[in-house]
Amino acid sequence: MADIIQLLPDHVANQIAAGEVVQRPSSVVKELLENAIDAEATEIKLIVKDAGKTLIQVIDNGKGMSGTDARLSFERHATSKIREAQDLFQLHTKGFRGEALASIAAIAHVELKTKLPSDELGNQIEIEGSEIKRQEVVVAASGTSIAVKNLFFNIPARRNFLKSDTVELRHVTDEFHRVALAHPTIAFKFYHNGSELFNLPSENYRQRIVHIFGPKTNEKLVPVEELTEVLEITGFVGKPEFAKKSKSEQFFFVNNRFIKSAYLNHAVGAAFEGLIKEGYHPSYYLQLQVDPKTIDINIHPTKTEIKFDDEHTLYAILRSAIKHSLGQFNIAPVLDFEQQNQFNTPYSYKNKQASAPAVEVDRDFNPFKEERPHQRTHKSTGHNKPSAGNWESLYIGLESSSKINQSEIEVNTFTVEGDIKTGSMFSTNTIETRKTTFQLQQKYIISTIKSGLVMIDQNRAHQRILYEGYLRQLTLKEATSQQLLFPLQLQFSNAEIELIKQVQIDLEHTGFVFSEVKQDSFVITGVPVGVSESEVSIILDQLLNDIENDVPDANFSAADLLAKSMAKSLSIRNGQSLSTEEQEHLVNQLFACKDPNISPTNRPTFITMSVDDLEKRFM
Repeated sequence: MADIIQLLPDHVANQIAAGEVVQRPSSVVKELLENAIDAEATEIKLIVKDAGKTLIQVIDNGKGMSGTDARLSFERHATSKIREAQDLFQLHTKGFRGEALASIAAIAHVELKTKLPSDELGNQIEIEGSEIKRQEVVVAASGTSIAVKNLFFNIPARRNFLKSDTVELRHVTDEFHRVALAHPTIAFKFYHNGSELFNLPSENYRQRIVHIFGPKTNEKLVPVEELTEVLEITGFVGKPEFAKKSKSEQFFFVNNRFIKSAYLNHAVGAAFEGLIKEGYHPSYYLQLQVDPKTIDINIHPTKTEIKFDDEHTLYAILRSAIKHSLGQFNIAPVLDFEQQNQFNTPYSYKNKQASAPAVEVDRDFNPFKEERPHQRTHKSTGHNKPSAGNWESLYIGLESSSKINQSEIEVNTFTVEGDIKTGSMFSTNTIETRKTTFQLQQKYIISTIKSGLVMIDQNRAHQRILYEGYLRQLTLKEATSQQLLFPLQLQFSNAEIELIKQVQIDLEHTGFVFSEVKQDSFVITGVPVGVSESEVSIILDQLLNDIENDVPDANFSAADLLAKSMAKSLSIRNGQSLSTEEQEHLVNQLFACKDPNISPTNRPTFITMSVDDLEKRFM
């Protein structure tokens, strides 16, 4: 039998490696930014077009490379970061495998310009699909400029699997945030399609967080600092009242490298236990410094997961450090040993019994003893109202009053269900007004139908009603607005402002009125009818969360997403008590919808139970 095992060509091996290293444009951004940091750059510029599908360019003022190094950098397993296997346990750089540039060059058009500070001229290399097309000496600035064009040009299937520009830009922005937060002393600039998204100067860690996530973030931060022999913790956590439903602002950096760790994330959640509502997540931006010998970075292709030698100790230290910070800044309740003495019980009263307060009652008091100055005439008798010395005199003259027809007396009685039925006391024909709906556990509305009964989820039903209403307004563009007495100014991060700009026209069709949109804030002068001023920020936060997490790929519809998001924000919550009229109105509106069976998130809004099913239950 002939031999069947053979070595793969380099260009095929590079494409296979690219499948692990380069998953989308954001993967290229991460690798190029980290290479610029390893080159000791102090200023880094990121230029992106079409969310990275057309162009990703990183320009830095780092050390640069010679002509030989520039060519070798695109070979597999060629790196300047390590020399031997022992260096893997003393890593102080971002990259060390030597696969990034080789993988990128295998699936894109790459143009590299680099120059050493000591040289007068630099070098330029052009590569297409791992094949070097040209290398020449050119005039270039000190440092390196690398441009990656037409990503996945030779792998059409991979390119077709890329998401929409909105989704891909969000992933690119996330990677930019992670790198920029890990290195606040490096100046970063980020451009997309010619517009500047971020311009971050060299600054401290708190200023970097505020510049990335907006000015309103400053008031949310609680500093965390802990120094031990095992672990050094610095950074910030968000105050509990600003917790979000999404995990968008959660960052762990170990030795200036962004990582994902469910175990450490649980430690943070344990520190916030009892301070935030269920389903909400705290924000944190934590820098951890550990001995490189105690961690293993080389366990994941993207190096975002790290294996720790002693996770239990790190868990305990991290949890206690956050708890201490929350207590120190009066975020969480703590024992106060500096309480003022005037609020304490004096020692002289320590053993005294509590005495009941004395209540004096005048048992001889009679409000009718004094004669009123103006006596009224009794209507029924015509006699003067007597000056009653005692209460019996009040009934003088009632003997001659007209008799009351008892058949005309109407009384209100209550049924077992709590309904009021009004009728004659002695009448045989009783008129009853029965409720047609009932609310169960302040969550479900039960109503009777011909075949049995129907049980409606009030939250999902109201979401369906609001969703179709807002979708109708967006389609017909006939929404009405109510003007605010005072303009409402809201502050968001640059990335969030860009997302809002994408759906601004649809927001205006629902009734929002924008008077001014800046780089980090905007002003609202009108809101949809029925929306209060306090609900505006809730709606926009929910909308941003939906855009970041629930955007469909090619079928992205801003109007549909906006209608779903507003319906989710403004719908009746489970646990809210509804009157009989509100219940009946909700039921009638639900079954007037085009599709009352499911909510906007494709969940059932009601279930039915026939009489036969009920009878089977009693067998």
